[in-house]
Amino acid sequence: MLSFAERVQNLSIQLVPFIMAVVFHEFAHGWVANRWGDPTAKLNGRLTLNPIPHMDLIGTLIFPIINMLSGMSLLIGWAKPVPINPTRFKKYRAGLFWVSLAGPGMNFSLAILSAFAFCALNAWVPRDFYLHEPLMNMAYVSVTLNYALGIFNLIPLPPLDGSKIVAAFLPYEAARQYESIAQYSFFILMALLMSGAFSILSVPIRLCSQMTLQWINVLF
Repeated sequence: MLSFAERVQNLSIQLVPFIMAVVFHEFAHGWVANRWGDPTAKLNGRLTLNPIPHMDLIGTLIFPIINMLSGMSLLIGWAKPVPINPTRFKKYRAGLFWVSLAGPGMNFSLAILSAFAFCALNAWVPRDFYLHEPLMNMAYVSVTLNYALGIFNLIPLPPLDGSKIVAAFLPYEAARQYESIAQYSFFILMALLMSGAFSILSVPIRLCSQMTLQWINVLF
């Protein structure tokens, strides 16, 4: 059982990587959408890495902080979704596919960069440096957290990114009916969470994290 001081210490290590993960995720959606002809995110001041416009009081702060302080194994949290108007894409299906993939793709990229940071700290920073252990822990958390966020968002359940990737390949009417599942998604996700079904995600998350760290460690 962790003491309150240890939980606060975990919070200080986990919160920054979490906020970076969700903010970069939403920024990536907006940036790619703008490239495909939809400036909605830019016009709404969301094409920025400044975390404040992206932060949701409940999803970015309250829920994650409660999770981190309570020591829950599954971190629940989110940022404000970036506004996207797919009808403004130069090519609807291609734009929808790449914009939807951009968020998880950004998280996988951050996981790899964090693995580089972890291995670099391990190789080049003296172990007696007072920030060595906190920075190592923060980098490791960033690896696993970004893989977790990226993999979770690839679940093909509306309105998660995975569903929009699937919808990009469906006929209009089929895609419309598929996206209508979104009204039940909260209850489906809660049922999966309560049943422990999400524990299966720990397998690819752990595998991707370990393989990335092992491969990059060879370079150092």
